[in-house]
Amino acid sequence: MQFAVDVCELIKLLPAWEPGPTVGHQLAKSSTSVAMNYRSSRRARSHAEFTARTGIVADESDESLAWLEFSQRAKLLDAPELLRLLQEALELRNIFSASAGTARHRQRTEFRR
Repeated sequence: MQFAVDVCELIKLLPAWEPGPTVGHQLAKSSTSVAMNYRSSRRARSHAEFTARTGIVADESDESLAWLEFSQRAKLLDAPELLRLLQEALELRNIFSASAGTARHRQRTEFRR
């Protein structure tokens, strides 16, 4: 949740002209999706639902990372907070990708029994 809040604060620093608004919109969608789908995964009613939600979190954290990287490369932001959020997005992506892989593996293993 804090990642989404911090990204939304960073978005306020984007330029008002394009591609700032587009990047801001996409970044807001992906970062808040990380938070909300993670929350949803914790309340999953089945392992299959947990696996699916965790995969979405991995995808959305990767998308957030991509938009943050784009913002940096396009020089849309010059804020020290950007570097921290890039690192956090990378870590979240790695954590949730590994978690999704483990969940998929367990789901396949349980299915075979």
